[in-house]
This record gives sequence, structure tokens and C-alpha cells, in this order.
Amino acid sequence: MKKKVMSVIALSALLITGCGSKEPAKSGYTQITQEEAVRMMAEDDGHVIVDVRREDEYESGHIPGAILIPNESITDKEPEQLPDKDQIILIYCRSGRRSKEASQKLSDMGYTRIYEFGGINDWTGETVTG
Repeated sequence: MKKKVMSVIALSALLITGCGSKEPAKSGYTQITQEEAVRMMAEDDGHVIVDVRREDEYESGHIPGAILIPNESITDKEPEQLPDKDQIILIYCRSGRRSKEASQKLSDMGYTRIYEFGGINDWTGETVTG
């Protein structure tokens, strides 16, 4: 009986925590590793990669295909470049601070599939300039 109760408790804990799913957390966005971001970028799922640094930082080197929406420009109005609130949005900045801020602001506006993956400082993949 004790073994059965422990199994039920363990199963309940897994269901409550989401079994490691990539569904947005209570904060409204999901923080993922850069390795997970690379895997998601390889999918043909209509995702968008958003760089929330300043324009000069973006021009000096960014992830291929990333669009620029500076964190400072994200206020209480939905960005024109993100018309679909259910689109997968992968967000990064330089170190991870601004991407977390931008992710939370977008979540507060009702975006539902936001994945924050830190900063380009730690990026080991390809970058492009211009």
C-alpha cells in the first residue's frame, strides 16, 4: 500500500510540474537553453527569432534570421513585427537581462509562446553582421 501511495505522489508531482514540457511557465514565458533554442530554430514551425538589443549591437552581429525589436521599444503596444500572439517567439539579447524583461512585457501583452534563451555573449552558433 505504501509503495502505491508513493507512486501516486510521484506521478502527481510530474503532472503538476509539467514533466519538463516547454509550455510557458507562470511568469508567462519559458526560459530554455541555447541548445534547446538551436533545436527549435531547426523546426519549420513558423517561429520568429527576436533580438532585443540596440540597433548598433544588432548590426555588429546577430543570429541569422533574427529580427530586431529593441527592448526599450517594447512598451504597452504590441510590436508590428509580431502580429500573431500565438506564434513561437525565441528571444535573446547580449547577456540575458533584456531578453527576460522583453519576454515578460510580451507575455503581459498576451503573447503565449515565448521562449527566452539568454544572451549572444554565450552563443556558439553562426552570426551575421549588417
